[in-house]
Amino acid sequence: MMRAVIGRPAALFVVAAAVIAGCSDSTDTVPPPVDPAALADSVQIDSVMGHLTELERIATEHDGNRALGTDGFDASVEYVAGALRDAGFEVQTPEFDATLFQVDAQSLEADGQPLGVRAMGLSPTTGPDGLTAPIVRVPADDTPGCDATDYDGLDVAGSIVLVDRGVCTFTVKEQIAADEGAAALLVVNNEDGPLAGAALDEAEEPTIPVGGIAADTGRRLAAVPSATLVLDTRTDTQRSHNVIAQTATGSPDDVVVVGAHLDSVIEGPGINDNGTGVAAVLETALQLGSEPGVTNAVRFAFWGAEEVGLVGSSRYVESLSADERNAIALYLNFDMLGSPNPGYLVFDGDDSDADGAGPGPEGSAGIERTFERFFADRGIDVDGTDFDGRSDYGPFVAFGIPAGGSFTGADDAKSPEQADKWGGTVDEAFDPNYHSPEDTLDNIDRDALSVAAASVAYGTAVYAVSLDGPDGVPSGEQRTQAREAFTE
Repeated sequence: MMRAVIGRPAALFVVAAAVIAGCSDSTDTVPPPVDPAALADSVQIDSVMGHLTELERIATEHDGNRALGTDGFDASVEYVAGALRDAGFEVQTPEFDATLFQVDAQSLEADGQPLGVRAMGLSPTTGPDGLTAPIVRVPADDTPGCDATDYDGLDVAGSIVLVDRGVCTFTVKEQIAADEGAAALLVVNNEDGPLAGAALDEAEEPTIPVGGIAADTGRRLAAVPSATLVLDTRTDTQRSHNVIAQTATGSPDDVVVVGAHLDSVIEGPGINDNGTGVAAVLETALQLGSEPGVTNAVRFAFWGAEEVGLVGSSRYVESLSADERNAIALYLNFDMLGSPNPGYLVFDGDDSDADGAGPGPEGSAGIERTFERFFADRGIDVDGTDFDGRSDYGPFVAFGIPAGGSFTGADDAKSPEQADKWGGTVDEAFDPNYHSPEDTLDNIDRDALSVAAASVAYGTAVYAVSLDGPDGVPSGEQRTQAREAFTE
């Protein structure tokens, strides 16, 4: 799961993605209808953990990660594609070009003391020698660093500007600071943890180095006259892959797409983020089989380059024709299902929480209810989680395709109310190992993963069997009208 960027996630850019068109083969023997509860029960935790063990082995044998542009990612593609082919699926691994951002060195020093800093994705480089410049703090307001008027009365030419996170995108903050003549920009997090995984928008051609710092670092830095900043970065183009497999049965005009991102960050093996989603979706595909008794075709997707801006899923959806997109009935996304301080979260399709991005496309509310029902049957009271653009549902939602899924939490802190419901540690991140070398098999909550993985199979089967009913999604002309209304 990529880290949130205020507004929309950074869009990184690729050349092309192959289009997978559904097909349906007639057979003499009609398979029995899939039962959602039975399919959920068939996704056993030992099998899911077996896939995770293989993904961790791959990372261990390839410099500790499975990130974009690495042999570890390529080996992950081979593992997933091989398992699907062995189960009878026709598998495609369409290629695309993605922008790879690398940090060779990052440091921040003031008054002889080292301070923490993280280069923002796609930040221009300071060069290996860095820069030393005065510190200018932009005053906090309701739109920090989002308007040129925020700089009124400030002489920022040649300086390192400090601006608070919030409201507008990091790219907007960078553009305004650059226009005012700043030499570099540091975005101050709104909490004491580091500002990790954030990125700029390549399409806007950032011009000055940008880093993220923790709230306490911002306070210390604002009290000194100058600092030395090193953000020695490189931006390259890398070829990557998605893995796509579709059932041979079910209508190709009403496709249920079930996805998880296959890449990790460069900093670690990515076993919770997102080996758990991959393992659960893969095991669902293996248990469902390539020719199940379904009404609607199921397309399993394992996305590349999610961690650098949802690139694989974005270019896949964009590469489809309007008719091919309209044939997708819904999208189910699974990203981080075994967090060690777990929450039980489902995407807030109806925006009943009134938090963040607003409701999803028509049908998303029904998907939310389907997952709520699954967890309620297991005695679990779920919370909603916002469509905040941090994972691969984003490109589907942007085209009006209803979406949903389950999630056990990333780097947000567990509230006291959530700890009362689910146990765990108050005010600690759902996954304290997020985007780190410690995101390993040893730090997976097996119980949370067991139920979340079963939810993948349940949701997949429900909609593979039927799109109708009070928790269904639009079809036919209603689908076309709903999507036009959402995207207009």
